[in-house]
Amino acid sequence: MRNLIILGAVVAVGLGYWVFTRSASETGATAGQEAVVMPDLAGELVAGQRGFAAKCASCHGEALTGVEAKGPPLLHPYYEPGHHGDEAFVRAVRQGARAHHWSFGDMAPVEGLTDADIAAITGYVRAVQKANGIF
Repeated sequence: MRNLIILGAVVAVGLGYWVFTRSASETGATAGQEAVVMPDLAGELVAGQRGFAAKCASCHGEALTGVEAKGPPLLHPYYEPGHHGDEAFVRAVRQGARAHHWSFGDMAPVEGLTDADIAAITGYVRAVQKANGIF
């Protein structure tokens, strides 16, 4: 009986994952993130939004929902602080990142950003994530 319960749980999780990834791949956005909630922005967050638009949005989408065949959505649990902390963002910008969750290919380093720019962009991404329940 215990094995049957475990098997049922595994099947349910697998089915849920399939539904999630199918809807995400069809829309180019994270499932449930078609309507992104944008937080009120001020100060550093405005600077972060501008930096994101200039350097990141072409691959990660203006609303952080990803760009089909270019880059993953940052509004995804993979990018919550407990899985990819702020330092992972810094390393990805500075050194690039090897593809490991998605099939978009490796991320090249991003040129022309200061440490302050990266911190502002990361703050902006985290604020949008939080407003959308990813935190």
